[in-house]
Amino acid sequence: MVSKALFLDRDGVININHGYVSTIDNFDFIDDVFDLVLRAIEFDYLVIVITNQAGIGRGFYSEDDFHALSEWMCRKFESTGAKIDRIYFSPFHPTAGLGKYLKDDFSRKPNPGMILEAELDFDIDLKSSLLIGDNMSDIEAGLSAGIGTNILLAPQGEFSDSNLTFIQISSLGEAFCFLER
Repeated sequence: MVSKALFLDRDGVININHGYVSTIDNFDFIDDVFDLVLRAIEFDYLVIVITNQAGIGRGFYSEDDFHALSEWMCRKFESTGAKIDRIYFSPFHPTAGLGKYLKDDFSRKPNPGMILEAELDFDIDLKSSLLIGDNMSDIEAGLSAGIGTNILLAPQGEFSDSNLTFIQISSLGEAFCFLER
């Protein structure tokens, strides 16, 4: 059975990006994120998080710290009736990573590695799927993978790149209508 998915970046889409967010005390959910995930589930979307986590590679926090925060985040979603189906993360950084994390890995956005891995794991129809990110690297990854609808969350105003085709929104509530397609 082929599925469709809502791909979400984490920092800047699910939570406010305070910079290298790694603990519960600096994890603040963005308005409408729980409702967005509930609506996606209502329309039979899988919900997949794809997140670069260079803070691991730079030594700011550990993979265990990331997993503990991810488990807490998923429990918060579950407490609202929503569900995150899987979280994919890339701990690498091409210039500032330490040790094994120093590399330009295919999983790191703007590369489409995390999306393509999810496609295989869940038999996802990428053309019927949506991606919401807050950086052009998210949009580039979605376009490279062949995701049908790529949405840039830019609450501070206009962002343009004439070479890429994407939708721009200023709040997550604006994304609800794209899930009904």
